[in-house]
Amino acid sequence: MTQRRTALVPCALTGLSVLALTAGALMLPGPTAATAATPATPSAVRAEAAAALAARLGDRAAGSYYDTAAHHFVVNLTDPSAAALVRGTGAVPRTVRHSTAQLRSVMATLSRRARIAGTAWAIDPRQDKVVVTVDPTVTGTDRTRLEAVTGALGDKVAVRRAASVFRPLLAGGDAIWGSGVRCSLGFNVTVDGSPYFLTAGHCGNAASSWSDTQGGGETGQTVDSRFPGTDYALVQYDDPGGDEPSAVDLYDGGTQQITHAADAYVGEQVQRSGSTTGVHGGSVTGLDATVNYEEGTVSGLIDTDVCAEPGDSGGALFDGDAAIGLTSGGSGDCSSGGETFFQPVTAALSAEGATLP
Repeated sequence: MTQRRTALVPCALTGLSVLALTAGALMLPGPTAATAATPATPSAVRAEAAAALAARLGDRAAGSYYDTAAHHFVVNLTDPSAAALVRGTGAVPRTVRHSTAQLRSVMATLSRRARIAGTAWAIDPRQDKVVVTVDPTVTGTDRTRLEAVTGALGDKVAVRRAASVFRPLLAGGDAIWGSGVRCSLGFNVTVDGSPYFLTAGHCGNAASSWSDTQGGGETGQTVDSRFPGTDYALVQYDDPGGDEPSAVDLYDGGTQQITHAADAYVGEQVQRSGSTTGVHGGSVTGLDATVNYEEGTVSGLIDTDVCAEPGDSGGALFDGDAAIGLTSGGSGDCSSGGETFFQPVTAALSAEGATLP
């Protein structure tokens, strides 16, 4: 079996409205202690410390993020008396009005009252608000209903419009072909010592068997697929002795080795590799995001301003040698810009008992 690296390829799901996109091949940490995010850089360590402190402070805090202009981490506080604790971690305190608990309550209200296809929301600690994004399909009574719900939530919510429709996408990996669908391989992993790979759940829903060439022999079979709700699938290689690399294709003749998986943080600079558009970068804009696709709702996602296009689903989101996410979907393109959501890799690894080789 040839070794596979991450790349993106266009794809379309035959008979389905989901546009499947291909993902990149990487190896990820697993369900034991290795499953947890493993910070490998000073920035990742500081991000973890800031997030942990914000969590310990409870209603006295409102999340944390990296300020790219000032080059430091910020912890939002609703109680200024906790500022000394923040400074003790090396982060900068910032007093805000709304606590994390209040903003999570807003998210719960939106999930109960405004789960409308074409909408998405995530907490943005930089604004101390829940940002609700609305695509052009939300019109008429749905638009009226959404405006009533967001209006009642007051200044805890910011509403913005997406230029194009939210749809599942594919990104970052070598092309994989199913029956009537083309997707991307996301990350190579092992489960109980055997080789597997991760890709998007909406890809796994569309095909039970995969090949690394169009019309070629079978390479692997889908053994688990989760979409909607979450968006990941696990595929087992047919060759139990295969040696699959942990690397992302950078489309310049080189690769990025992947050594571990990590949780994202707001303000983090990340890259996405894909066969449709190559490598594109951007930043994490929100965590625990919810997106309401026409096919169903997916929650717990990473929200970014990284672009992606059809053919990118299932692909690799990474930061240096850290695997961060699998491309789920979004809006826009790489000419005008866009918004793309990613399934966190750490959650998929933990659920599947998968590890980096």
